[in-house]
Amino acid sequence: MKSTRSIVAAARITARQPSRTLQNSRIRQTSSSAKSHTFPKVSNPKHEIRSFHAKSHQAASAGVAEASNPAMAFPCLDALETKSATLEARSLRSGPEPLYNTSGATLYYYSQDPLVLDWGGVLREYGVAYETWGELNADKSNVILLHTGLSASSHAHSTERNPKPGWWEKFIGPGGCLDTNKYHVICTNVIGGCYGSTGPSSIDPADGQRYATRFPILTMEDMVRAQFKLLDHLGIEKLYASVGASMGGMQSLAAGVLFPERVGRIASISGCARSHPYSIAMRHTQRQVLMMDPKWNRGFYYDSIPPHAGMKLAREIATVTYRSGPEWENRFGRRRADPSRRPALCPDFLIETYLDHAGEKFCLEYDANSLLYVSKAMDLFDLGASNQSAAALRRSQKAETFISGSSENQESAASCSLTLPDSPYEEQPESNGPTDMNEPVTTSSEPPKDLVLGLKGLKNHPTLVMGVASDILFPAWQQREIAETLRKGGNKSVKHVELGEDLSLFGHDSFLLDLEHIGANLKKFLG
Repeated sequence: MKSTRSIVAAARITARQPSRTLQNSRIRQTSSSAKSHTFPKVSNPKHEIRSFHAKSHQAASAGVAEASNPAMAFPCLDALETKSATLEARSLRSGPEPLYNTSGATLYYYSQDPLVLDWGGVLREYGVAYETWGELNADKSNVILLHTGLSASSHAHSTERNPKPGWWEKFIGPGGCLDTNKYHVICTNVIGGCYGSTGPSSIDPADGQRYATRFPILTMEDMVRAQFKLLDHLGIEKLYASVGASMGGMQSLAAGVLFPERVGRIASISGCARSHPYSIAMRHTQRQVLMMDPKWNRGFYYDSIPPHAGMKLAREIATVTYRSGPEWENRFGRRRADPSRRPALCPDFLIETYLDHAGEKFCLEYDANSLLYVSKAMDLFDLGASNQSAAALRRSQKAETFISGSSENQESAASCSLTLPDSPYEEQPESNGPTDMNEPVTTSSEPPKDLVLGLKGLKNHPTLVMGVASDILFPAWQQREIAETLRKGGNKSVKHVELGEDLSLFGHDSFLLDLEHIGANLKKFLG
């Protein structure tokens, strides 16, 4: 059977080439014909137009149709087709799915105890990949748990086992802002990811097949609970600090809320206490682009070609939100890659080539399903008291059912999947607000009472909250909301730092690049 597939795939790849060559040949012929065709030099525009129509009529009479302009070439689409053909050919030999665990050697914690999740799912068993730096002191009181962003692995810094530079290489080390002479730093790959921890590309122990989109919906809190199971395994009762940026900043707060007695200090950089509409909208758009790639196949692509085109476009959209307009103005301006050439519909301006490169680099480095699940977990993030209570109730009910072993009716596909609403969207007035849609909606300058109540458990935790004015994905007002909410709940040990555009133009990516300001403030806070 395998040899038959090989023959069919090889024939399919071979069959594509002549047609593309013939097409390109026709394009060249048309272009050449257009260039060699010389119109009479006349000064009268009407005479020129009549001459053009006359020659077109002669060509049509001779049975040769000639277009007004040559067909445009699309090298960017040719490159996508070539990549698909290459992946298809590779799949016949070794399987198409790349090895995502490019972070290299990691430590691994495996649990056979089930992890019951916030939205009713369960992982019967799971693993957490992690790495450590710095010595653990005798009473295990110098531990910093470092939380990652969406697509990061546990490899935040180089190690002897893996000398490759990590994603926070300059921030970690002897004398660094996470000083390994003082602290024992632990970083994990979140569950749902694809760099060693259990995620959609992992094997479901129930049937030996990949989870794919049978993987349950996750939350930030689910990820944090798995991390604390690792800490239990390592005998670490309390963290010196919980530190994270971006999605890691969300997890860092969640760690304190879920385990207030086990966390000392909290640092949340370019994060939020609840996801807001703009960031949800941007992640939704990325997911939709990815899911519309036919190769995504509703998540079951592991034995075929991965949806690299959808992943590339999703990453390009994400990259737009990671940096700032002023930085790109200084970096790229309106410069084109090759001003001597005519404009094209494929990448042409320098900013376009930059985005194209960012998408191309990422499209096979991260599992598409992991992107869907982890980004959705970010959307669901809300540390408000009501959301926490509802999640605790669902988890409790699921745990009772799971432990009792009673048969539970499977939820219908409509109730457990992402579906369109039964009725189309209509603008709804606020329940207690104006019914006239032309009347402006008044908003409170105070943080929501539900969020204040949800973060009240952090009353006695020294907390660093940092934001960047040029950040459009997690705008600086969201970090101000965290600080104000904590203070409203009685926390008198909140330090809020906001970097203006005069200090950092790197937007959301400042936490990866700005060692001088992000790193220095973090080092000072940790002591």
